Amino acid sequence: MYVNETSVKVRYSETDQMGVVYHANYLVWMEIGRTSLIEDIGFRYDKLEQEGYLSPVIDLNISYKNAMRYGESAIIRTWIESHGRLRTTYGYEILHEDGTVAATGQSVHTLVHKETFRPVGLRKADPEWDAKYRELARELS
Repeated sequence: MYVNETSVKVRYSETDQMGVVYHANYLVWMEIGRTSLIEDIGFRYDKLEQEGYLSPVIDLNISYKNAMRYGESAIIRTWIESHGRLRTTYGYEILHEDGTVAATGQSVHTLVHKETFRPVGLRKADPEWDAKYRELARELS
């Protein structure tokens, strides 16, 4: 299974009054991980947009395990959980530098025409990208 890793330094503005990372910032980090994975395997989301497609989130799940704090570095691990005709599920782990899990999550995306928001398969929009996702998708048991 292919797993992309990228890291972000926790900025002060990402923390709350308790000194821990505000929960919504983990979602931003998941997006950073997803974009990094896409670019790492040779594709660019902005190219899809230029061709008239968008990839909205249709489901999101996150479980918080251990708080992150200002000054720490978060390691974002991202992979493709599953890829079907109209949906792609990404898996995420956000780790402390020592490997302790801070959060886990999944996001489910679809592909739509920018003008109509009607679903379209990635196979039709970009057959090469679709083939790569099918190759990398992890089978859920």
